Amino acid sequence: MSRAAPEPRKTLDPDRVAEWLATHPDFFVGREGLLQQLRVPHPEARGATSLLERLVHDLRTRAEQAEWRLEQLLESARHNEAQYRRTRELVLALLEAEDGDALGQALATQFCERFSTPAVALWCPASLTDAEPQPPQAPRQVLDEHAGSRLAALLDGRTSRCTRLTPTDWKRLLPHTAAPRGSGSCAITRLTLGEPLGYLVLASPDADHFRASMDTLFTEYVGDVVARLLVRHAARHG
Repeated sequence: MSRAAPEPRKTLDPDRVAEWLATHPDFFVGREGLLQQLRVPHPEARGATSLLERLVHDLRTRAEQAEWRLEQLLESARHNEAQYRRTRELVLALLEAEDGDALGQALATQFCERFSTPAVALWCPASLTDAEPQPPQAPRQVLDEHAGSRLAALLDGRTSRCTRLTPTDWKRLLPHTAAPRGSGSCAITRLTLGEPLGYLVLASPDADHFRASMDTLFTEYVGDVVARLLVRHAARHG
């Protein structure tokens, strides 16, 4: 009588094994010796390492990532606090200005000292300056058709925008400051309070200081404050 041929060796499907272990997380309870025998690939070296060593490596990596994320959050918090303090000092200085010229000077001083922005222009329509006893002083400028059309073109239908500023546009829009040899950059915001009140121009000879990708919320906020103060000062002379 001949012997029956041995059955071919059966192998388990790895995916089914993984699925089974996932639904039986207590499998290794009482079988801790198996953990020491398991060998898994090492992410930073050739060959395999023990499961425990791999777990230690993974935990260390997670701890380093968590530490990096925490440092990023702290750095963001420090930046936001510094930005808040600079903005607070700026607004307080603007509120303390007694007239339009003092307002313009406060803008120029604060942006230069606290925001590394060396050039500022405040373009106001003649309706806001005609009643004043003296012509406006730089950085205030009386808005004319030529400057108004160029500022509107640079804004391209937006309320506020960061863009490059050619030497020609610099001379035209910031006539009281020396123009750089090459292109600079600027942030422009339209001043409105129920009606157009002009433009605020913040400029730097550094072409990358105001990038097109930058958010303009801060510039618009300053513009809203300046517009209200311009109306307040104009009412005193009206």
